[in-house]
Amino acid sequence: MSDVQLEGAEETAARVRQAGGQAEVLRCDVRQADEVEALAAHMDTRHGGTDLVVNNAGVAVAGRVGEVAVEDWRWIVDINLLGVAYGCHAFVPRFRRQGRGYVINVASAAGLVSMPTMAPYNATKAAVVALSETLAAECHGSGVHVTVLCPTFFQTNILRDARVHAPRDELAVAETRMQRSRLQADGVAETVLASVARDQLYCVPMADGRWVWRLKRSLPGLFPGLVARADARLRGRREG
Repeated sequence: MSDVQLEGAEETAARVRQAGGQAEVLRCDVRQADEVEALAAHMDTRHGGTDLVVNNAGVAVAGRVGEVAVEDWRWIVDINLLGVAYGCHAFVPRFRRQGRGYVINVASAAGLVSMPTMAPYNATKAAVVALSETLAAECHGSGVHVTVLCPTFFQTNILRDARVHAPRDELAVAETRMQRSRLQADGVAETVLASVARDQLYCVPMADGRWVWRLKRSLPGLFPGLVARADARLRGRREG
């Protein structure tokens, strides 16, 4: 496993070893294509290649269009979109050469349905969905399989470094929803691995995400207005 912050990766590796598995931790900044390529090359040399790559690095930026700083747009695009693209760029050609391999690109339900004050996050996650769809078509019949994971809320550290150009209570609402989710990280992991085993392109593990995505596909013209009214009601309750 790799991360730009090794402390968390080492903690996860320790849990893997306690469970009887093997884990190796390497530093990698997904914003740097050469570091991602070095990670893939390390896997070739030390482990004889890679079977499954999970492009999971992600950050959050919140705020209205026109109010989010341009540098925050660049920051989130570098990590959420280009980080995933670099992972695919480094590993997919290797998968093609060996005639097998699995890619899990971690997007979000925000990549399927776009909610207000989340344009940078929505845009990058929608791009990851599009990248995954394209890659799945390009790799069809090659032995290389692609799954894009689109969860809603569950407990992670993503809010810790979030850049927010909106009322801070929005973070508190998100944190509460993350904590209350019936499906947490272990369940999400089990669900996406089951989707990989069934060669499913889309994995939307939470029921709320599936319902909202279905509503958007059923009422595409009405959906933005429905979202705007729901957001206004939610803000009214918070302000009240």
